[in-house]
Amino acid sequence: MIFILPLVAVLIGYLIAKFLKPSSSTSFKLLLSFSGAYLLSVTVFDLLPEVYEEGGKDIGVFILLGLLFQIILEFISKGLEHGHMHHDPNSKKFPILLLLSLGIHSFLEGFPLNESSHLLYGVAIHKIPVAAILSIFLFNSKLGKTKAILFLLLFALMTPLGSLLKLQFDFIEKYAAYINATVIGIFLHISTTILFEASKNHKFNASKLTVIILGILLAYLI
Repeated sequence: MIFILPLVAVLIGYLIAKFLKPSSSTSFKLLLSFSGAYLLSVTVFDLLPEVYEEGGKDIGVFILLGLLFQIILEFISKGLEHGHMHHDPNSKKFPILLLLSLGIHSFLEGFPLNESSHLLYGVAIHKIPVAAILSIFLFNSKLGKTKAILFLLLFALMTPLGSLLKLQFDFIEKYAAYINATVIGIFLHISTTILFEASKNHKFNASKLTVIILGILLAYLI
């Protein structure tokens, strides 16, 4: 499941982009808000207590390092991880830096997925709107269909690759708490940015507030 679900999430995102054209859709923005709330809640409810129990007070340093690292990645990706796409669609160059940024982010988020099914669902839900936005950009760009599909395939494979390496190499388990803490920092930055940006002029409308509360409750109850 940890290998299949992230791939399915990217496929769903691609299909949404292809058939529903969601770039300005209210329901799409609600899905993004829900994904941010669910991912944040799973991180706080599941991952955070576990890493502090395993790693002690130094864990906080790695959480902050993860948060800072995600900020650096977003200088390259232009914020696609939380629902934005600011790259030039007229460029014919393969966006290597964008792939590198998204690839590192996706690779790292694959490491803790075998420890929590709730987190697996959270990452999968988060990937759907990201994959949809990425698909819209790629297929509206001048890259060509083959390069666009190759990009999406590489992006889809990075999270399962991170999960696979975690399971295959025992020495990684020795540092698992610190790796997970770094991923927590990444998740905290992404999810809170989504929630803050979900409010226009710092005001939530009723529908967005409802899906955010629903995402928190669902993460707590499941």
